[in-house]
Amino acid sequence: MNMNAATILIVDDEPPIRRLLRTSLASQGFQVSEAADGHGALAEIERSRPDLVILDLGLPDIDGSDVIRALRGGGNPVPILVLSSRSDEKGKVEALDLGADDYVTKPFGTAELFARIRAALRHRLQQQGEQPVFRSGDLEVDLVRRIVRVRGIAVKLTPKEYDILRMLVAHAGKVLTHRMLMGEVWGGETDVQYLRIYIRQLRQKIEADPERPCHILTETGIGYRLRME
Repeated sequence: MNMNAATILIVDDEPPIRRLLRTSLASQGFQVSEAADGHGALAEIERSRPDLVILDLGLPDIDGSDVIRALRGGGNPVPILVLSSRSDEKGKVEALDLGADDYVTKPFGTAELFARIRAALRHRLQQQGEQPVFRSGDLEVDLVRRIVRVRGIAVKLTPKEYDILRMLVAHAGKVLTHRMLMGEVWGGETDVQYLRIYIRQLRQKIEADPERPCHILTETGIGYRLRME
């Protein structure tokens, strides 16, 4: 996949939003297709196999979450960016838990949108490449030897800290909800406070300034993301 010529499907029932997205994305060299509802989106995805989908949750026929459920249930790994209203935190969490990669909030800035698109496409390329060593800025994680280095110096993590970091690395650039992280690391529901404690400990070890983290970013009320560079 050539990231600069990726094909993006816009799924939104509002023509002005589709027009704005189409113009903005085309100006960056992306190929763009459109769908106005969920069933049209599923048909277009099957037909054209886009590299990324920007998906509104509030569609006129089926909910956007049902589109995600159908794609992920059928094994389709296409990156999905949810387009959501600012107040719809519950809907964003549900969409991410179902397998969406990220979300953009209405009204949105084009600079943020492009950054989210690039991160989602890089994550897809990383998955396809099966890279055993992850690097981002001064952070290096060797997933084979389980060695973590910051600025070239090995950092000792507890097993739980490493499990959390490994999960974030495996989905770098993607938002992971509290529920997803807790399910993977603790095997089910647990107190989210435990997760926050471990994230704080991790930041103490890998961030230059734990109070202003540049690697593990907080998505307020939703979860965390590991920045990709």
